[in-house]
Amino acid sequence: MDSLYIIWIIAAIVFLVIELSAGNFVMICFSIGAVSAMLTALFGFSLTIQVIIFALSAVASIFFLRPIIAEHFNKGGRKSNADAMIGRTGKVTEAIEKDGFGRIALDGDVWKAQTIDGLPVASDTNVRIIGRKSTIVIVEPLNKIVES
Repeated sequence: MDSLYIIWIIAAIVFLVIELSAGNFVMICFSIGAVSAMLTALFGFSLTIQVIIFALSAVASIFFLRPIIAEHFNKGGRKSNADAMIGRTGKVTEAIEKDGFGRIALDGDVWKAQTIDGLPVASDTNVRIIGRKSTIVIVEPLNKIVES
């Protein structure tokens, strides 16, 4: 097949699009592998050689290039979007139940929330985000008055 390079270009673009949503710099390494395989296809090498070049380039990128990219983008203690929420204030949209969960709104997003001490918090209460466990934010009321 003389047009295998087109498949490799499409694969490279798909990997780049996936990288945009993942942001962990792994899929970009697969994109680099696909570009390497595309170049191999343009020079007329067999599909077997193309797949080997793809795999070798992707693995080499993961081990050698990804740490450099990750270090560059994480300079200065940059925080992930989720960690950047810590210290910010939001509003309870669904009451936080005693020893349970509720929901808060922050910048147009709604997050599952719980309080640090397990106390309930009424709807429409302003809260400060003091931590997180995966996708659940840990909050405390700004006025420290909670619903019983």
